[in-house]
Amino acid sequence: MAEIRVEKKSPMWPWILIALLVLGVIIYFLFFHDANGAREDPGDAPVVTEMTGGDNDRRDGEAIENQTVVSYVSYVRERDAQMGLDHEFTNEAFKRLVDATEAMADEVDHDIDRDLDMAREHAQHITEDPFETTHANRIRMAADKLADALQNLQQAEFPNLSNQAQSVKQAASEIDPAELTLDQRDAVKSYFDEAADLLEQMNN
Repeated sequence: MAEIRVEKKSPMWPWILIALLVLGVIIYFLFFHDANGAREDPGDAPVVTEMTGGDNDRRDGEAIENQTVVSYVSYVRERDAQMGLDHEFTNEAFKRLVDATEAMADEVDHDIDRDLDMAREHAQHITEDPFETTHANRIRMAADKLADALQNLQQAEFPNLSNQAQSVKQAASEIDPAELTLDQRDAVKSYFDEAADLLEQMNN
């Protein structure tokens, strides 16, 4: 009797595993790889703006305080209006106010040099002769010129601060050029305070 050979079939599970593996690789490349590539696209990366420049850069809505303005505000607020015969406080306050106004104008590229030059000239006369009786007149003229400069700057660059600029103008008008400065210390100090408030808000 002849022997009948029975050929064993190869198991199917290795082929099934290979098919599943290939299918998994295809799914990965079709879906996950493209999603990762989109996330890593340089075009989707956030743009970082470098902050460089002066004392008070305004980049992306952020402001760095101008230290010249801060110096003036601190000087006026931390000192009592002890104006002696030599007008040391008034002269120093005017000097710092001119510098602070100029610094703020430079920040926004606004030209107010003419008013500042005239204010400097009037302020310089205050200390030349401590017994001069026309100091109040010089102070009033310097205050008016600086108030004009600040208002011009406000109107051009800070339209939301019109009330504050008007307060500086009003404070300047309350300095009586015919009255001795030492008899109206409060009015002079009030002017410097109003200018400090305006500059501080411009600087923030």
